[in-house]
Amino acid sequence: MNGDPRLYEILDELGIEFEYHEHPPGPTVEEALKYWKDIDSAHCKNIFFRNHKGNRHYLVISDHRYQLDIHDLEKRLKQGKLSFASPKRMMKYLGIEPGSVSLFGLINDSEDHVHLFIDEKLLKEEKLSFHPNINTASLVISMADMKKFLGWSGNGFEFIGLYD
Repeated sequence: MNGDPRLYEILDELGIEFEYHEHPPGPTVEEALKYWKDIDSAHCKNIFFRNHKGNRHYLVISDHRYQLDIHDLEKRLKQGKLSFASPKRMMKYLGIEPGSVSLFGLINDSEDHVHLFIDEKLLKEEKLSFHPNINTASLVISMADMKKFLGWSGNGFEFIGLYD
């Protein structure tokens, strides 16, 4: 299986079942759409931000079908001015490269530094898909198992309305 072997060990320890789907690199949602067509799940868009000072980092998770407006997002999240985090910051806090941003990067955030904002519309979904910290595969997990993983991670998170 592609991805971080440690991730699969953690999922096994937590009793989290997943469907594994290998595919060519999908570094953007537009590219990945070609490979998701036969995967029955809500496909998540994961965007890694930093605040203006660069001392806080946020992972925003939403359904790939919705477009985020960064200025609207700043108002909704109430974290001040946001910008995309650099590849160096992605590696430092999530242990991943651009194009592979995922909820599962939290396995590398030993200080629980990254705070998550998850679109509340995803709560209606039974199954969600994420890259396993590499963009050549997708893992499908249940919403209940995503919550279990979040609890294990120790990172702060909240479900919030990201769109009208």
